[in-house]
Amino acid sequence: MMDGVDQSLVSIDVIALRFGNPEPGMLRFAVTPRQAEPYTGQLALPGVLLGAGERLQDAARRAVTTKLGIPDGKVLASGQLTVFDEPNRDPRGPTLSVTMWAVISSDEVPNSAEWVSWDNPGVLAFDHNRIVADTRPILADTLLWRDQAFTRALLGPSFPASYALAVAEELSGERPDPGNLNRTLKALPGLERTDERVRVSATGRPAVVWAWTENS
Repeated sequence: MMDGVDQSLVSIDVIALRFGNPEPGMLRFAVTPRQAEPYTGQLALPGVLLGAGERLQDAARRAVTTKLGIPDGKVLASGQLTVFDEPNRDPRGPTLSVTMWAVISSDEVPNSAEWVSWDNPGVLAFDHNRIVADTRPILADTLLWRDQAFTRALLGPSFPASYALAVAEELSGERPDPGNLNRTLKALPGLERTDERVRVSATGRPAVVWAWTENS
């Protein structure tokens, strides 16, 4: 208590994204069953209470490693999304949620998490369905293509154009126009169109490969 006013706790809740789960070309985020009350056994975003003096990104990584069982080295990048301050969002008492994003390596990871889509996340604990819905447009409109750390971690050092389409569609909920997306990619600093083409599926046409320059 400070100056006679009860204080809210601060929770760090993480949208942990992985591109390539359960198969290449799919973007999903992680939820996991809660191990304690409230909502024991119900799926939730990985989250922890912020420690005294702890940095937000450190807390986000701690949430991913402790709640999802993912080694810290598999967390490629992280950052802040927004804050949810509804006083009754947690039945234990007033708790702010600072929502973070984290990109997880597409390498093999433990099976302690479920990887779900934005269109079908299931019924999540607390206000996590609202968190997912409200942060989706931030990821699609503010971070993707505009934040290089986020975009590069998600798609890797090089990627076929079809993967860019898949990521944009999953985050926005709408399939982008390929021509418009191509112009967006051309305008990104440090991203270059290569002469390489790869066939992503047995039935699809070979896709152009884009690559980040070494110094970007």
